[in-house]
Amino acid sequence: MAISIKDVEHIAWLARLALTHEEKEKFAGQLSNILEHAGKISELNLKNVAPTSHAVPVSNVFRDDVSGPCLEQDEALANAPKREDGGFVVPKIVGEPAAM
Repeated sequence: MAISIKDVEHIAWLARLALTHEEKEKFAGQLSNILEHAGKISELNLKNVAPTSHAVPVSNVFRDDVSGPCLEQDEALANAPKREDGGFVVPKIVGEPAAM
């Protein structure tokens, strides 16, 4: 499949790229070669190949969620710069809505 200069200009416009005429010609040729190469896949006999979304098997790498010993409240708050009612005191980060 041949990519025209007009196609390259449209792609460049979508990507917000300013290309010279020489760059447009170069990219038209390169993109045409890429599509030609990708098109060769349709020539392969893939009748007995199962569709897949990954080239290698994917497995869950997370460990099991197992309960364990917890810190005591005083130990958890030991290094807190400020505490109140058994919890951390943190600065307010969500303000009131701006007046319109």
